[in-house]
Amino acid sequence: MPTYLMLATLTPDGVQTVKNNPQRIREVNREVEQLGATVKAQWSTLGRFDFVSIVEAPDELTMARVSLELGSRGTSHYETLPAIPIDDFIASI
Repeated sequence: MPTYLMLATLTPDGVQTVKNNPQRIREVNREVEQLGATVKAQWSTLGRFDFVSIVEAPDELTMARVSLELGSRGTSHYETLPAIPIDDFIASI
């Protein structure tokens, strides 16, 4: 299944939401599953991005739907990158 890196930056509203209800992060991960993708791993990070998630989705359209749904809430900004397995990358050269 295709893998994506999803980089998230919280808006001020998102910071307040997480501060008031840290479990909201897990709730969002369950909502991602309802949209057809799976959060395989997730980290809170320091710097430009607040969270880095490894997400599996059947295709780019599913991932686009996830990004659009989450981004429409106004609590985070997302950058999503397709992750190409290194063996596949080498084989394509």
